[in-house]
Amino acid sequence: MDNRTIDGVSRADLEPIRTVALVTSMADTLANFRGPLIADLVAAGVRVLALAPDHDDRTRNAVRTFGGEPVDFSLDRTGMHPVRDAIDGLRLAAQLRRFKPDATFCYFIKPVIYGSLAARLAGIRRRFAMVAGLGYVYTPNGLPEGLKRRALRRLASALYWAGFRACHKVFFQNQDDIDQFVDAGLVPVTKIVRINGSGVDLEQLTPAPPVTEPLTYLLMARLLREKGIYEYAEAARLVKQRHPQVRFLLLGKTDPNPGGLTEADLREWVDDGTLEWHGHVDDVRPWIAQASVYVLPSWREGKPRSTQEAMAMGRAVITTDVPGCRDTVVEGVNGFLVPLRDPEALAAAMTRFVERTDLISSMGDASRRIASERFDVRQINRRILDEMGVGNASVNIRPAAPVAATGTLG
Repeated sequence: MDNRTIDGVSRADLEPIRTVALVTSMADTLANFRGPLIADLVAAGVRVLALAPDHDDRTRNAVRTFGGEPVDFSLDRTGMHPVRDAIDGLRLAAQLRRFKPDATFCYFIKPVIYGSLAARLAGIRRRFAMVAGLGYVYTPNGLPEGLKRRALRRLASALYWAGFRACHKVFFQNQDDIDQFVDAGLVPVTKIVRINGSGVDLEQLTPAPPVTEPLTYLLMARLLREKGIYEYAEAARLVKQRHPQVRFLLLGKTDPNPGGLTEADLREWVDDGTLEWHGHVDDVRPWIAQASVYVLPSWREGKPRSTQEAMAMGRAVITTDVPGCRDTVVEGVNGFLVPLRDPEALAAAMTRFVERTDLISSMGDASRRIASERFDVRQINRRILDEMGVGNASVNIRPAAPVAATGTLG
């Protein structure tokens, strides 16, 4: 008798998932972005292996808080180095062969590509991936596109195509990313599952009365050019010319990516009083609580987690009218959308809150309602578990670890 179902899925693939390997290129994000997902999998009786190339004691302890098991593996997080990355992929395949998980769940570009291919090579029966934004090579930077950038995008596209072929399902966070990858022939529609971002824990992120004196803006992100840091600083400078009492907070750490800012760049803005930079923090809630409005002038996102966090705590939002970001704002209801790379328009939107402080509270209330409707991590995780075939168990998220400055990756 044929051992395949009418849907073409082997009966072995329908066996319960007992072990999942989460594969990422950034250990920080395992607790910050995927902590509730790890906890939900564990609550469903699934062993979770949390693989990252840059674990330290802090990230290992954070993963264990949610019930996961931290595992080290080799991967160069930034840059395209196909030979080295392929070697790391083969090593990962050997690790996965030893662990024998029933499924893999990979996110960020290199894990999606090399992690999915390694899982296929290792004989892992179910392979899932998440595209949480398209990354540097797919984000227009406003400059003439050089040969190197075009070559990198072609290489990334070819590698994505190969990685997606190894996946059974691919989770996307916005329709623009789906359209771009489908139109380019990189992934078939039949493999795509659209979700509303990583989601946030609405019980951990509760509304706080917004601050209006002094009016305070906040941006939380990895410190990359494409997150709109320069536009934020220039808009702050313009607003302060007329309203010097307004504060502009910036949270986040420097990053080795090609678009990364240096500490010298940041110190210049701090020293002249434009921005207040507080680096990486382990809990964003006190910082959101002292803000009036959240700002994210990013060039492109999957579905920005930091914006979801701010919305959950009842903050109005100013963000760019670009993929991912535009999905967090209903224009004129919970905030304003501004054009890409336009500090003057950003400053004008900021000034509207200075002149109409009543909008801070009303739009903040709307943000909380929208976050409850769209970004509840319990609902999003339930969808992910259902699609993975772990949907029979009820979702029961453990008490969360401190909410970190997550930036805008997931």
